[in-house]
Amino acid sequence: HIGVIHDGHRRYARAENLPDYEASYRVGMAKFEEFLQWTSELEIKAVTCWLLSTENLARPDEELAPYYAVLGDLFERIPQIPAGQDVTVRFIGSLDLLPASLVEAAKRLEEKCSGGSRRVTIALAYGGRQEIVDAVKDLVSDLADEGIAPHQISEHIDREALSSRMYASDLPDPDLVLRTSGEARLSGFMLWQAAYAEYSFVDVYWPAFRRVDFLRALRNYTLRERRYGR
Repeated sequence: HIGVIHDGHRRYARAENLPDYEASYRVGMAKFEEFLQWTSELEIKAVTCWLLSTENLARPDEELAPYYAVLGDLFERIPQIPAGQDVTVRFIGSLDLLPASLVEAAKRLEEKCSGGSRRVTIALAYGGRQEIVDAVKDLVSDLADEGIAPHQISEHIDREALSSRMYASDLPDPDLVLRTSGEARLSGFMLWQAAYAEYSFVDVYWPAFRRVDFLRALRNYTLRERRYGR
């Protein structure tokens, strides 16, 4: 299971003197399609891709509107590409914060890609802290519905109970989290699940990310010894 933070679209646009951010978004989403093909060829069973954070929603409308349009186009194309033929796509995040047209495109993608053997999870309007907050709320609500007294609820909150209420609780924890653009931080991505993941911070903007960059990150991962805190 590989988690990916697809970072660097705007800086790529400035570095390449592109006419606007939309041009870099389109390059980046074409790269996303390539990435799905790479993971298919390497038989990677699960990828979680962070395409939009809750913090990103604070950007100006003139930046968000074209990105929403590019994402909508991407969601329509995925079922038609070879790498989209054998995937199950699921979305996680606060989709209620997004335009209705984009949410509808996401739902159509989930419907069209629902029976594949590989799992592609797309984090949209996603924040790791909010995911944990939502898990706690769900757990407390469930415990209250079961008749647990308020003063006893804390006794029933444990790691397993919270893990089962994360957005994609049926997925194994990520083995590797990869971030492009040279930024060496998680920015809240899968905070709960990635506690013992390995990390790879790649000094390349996402639209310029190459297959060789991906293979190098995977090679470095295989050289590490995972001790899970032991």
